[in-house]
Amino acid sequence: MQQREEKQLEAAVDSLVSRVSLVKNALQSFINKLENEYERLTWPSVLDNFALLSGQLNNINKLLKNEKTPSFRSQVIIPLLLSPDRDEDLAKLTEQRVPVFSHEIVPDYLRTKPDPDVEEQEKQLSAEAARIGPEVAQKQIQVLNKLCSSLLEKLNNPREDRDPDSAGARQNKPSFNSADTSLLVTAVAFGKGLSKCRPPGPVAPGHSVLSGPTLQQVTIGSGAGQQAGMGGPVAQQQQGQPGKMPSSIKTNIKSASGSMHPYNR
Repeated sequence: MQQREEKQLEAAVDSLVSRVSLVKNALQSFINKLENEYERLTWPSVLDNFALLSGQLNNINKLLKNEKTPSFRSQVIIPLLLSPDRDEDLAKLTEQRVPVFSHEIVPDYLRTKPDPDVEEQEKQLSAEAARIGPEVAQKQIQVLNKLCSSLLEKLNNPREDRDPDSAGARQNKPSFNSADTSLLVTAVAFGKGLSKCRPPGPVAPGHSVLSGPTLQQVTIGSGAGQQAGMGGPVAQQQQGQPGKMPSSIKTNIKSASGSMHPYNR
């Protein structure tokens, strides 16, 4: 009878170790993806890894709750030898995670209860939960569910749906300045706002003056085919005597009679 129980216990331990090794390999693979492939990692892939881990943990729970599995609660592990020296066999069995089986690490690895600080905090939380009545707890649950639903709705909806005013302002915002456009249209169509380049003095009848910053050309209507050369001295009209030709221009016209300046042909 005792040998049968020992065999069942050994088989259950081997099965448990194999399932735990599967969980360990899945965790190592997932951590490797998070550290080295995080740029290509997608959310559906992360969910698949979590689903794999969850399924493996459920299999371990089913194995522990199976009727044929002996109760591990009745099994007591007692350290027979504690040493501060390195144990190569122990390091090989634990994949170099536990090289030493000493007084410092035994309370952590063989602990069957939570840490005393954690256990104390758990007791405080349990006491606070017991003081809250069922009605107050139900109200707090409803408020929390409402907050979570509102947060999920904001995260799932686009930003434009959450802020319609700003979205409408962005859509209706003009891409041009209407005042500048009106000034440009009136300037092209009607010449409004354009500067007029004319000489300061009045222009006599029969004379057309094209003025620039350094050039003036005077055309005399009465002398057919006679023009003042651009190379010769040209005097500006005297103010207060419109239509009267200065004497210097008459002299230049007489000297240039019968020959036209090549630039004015």
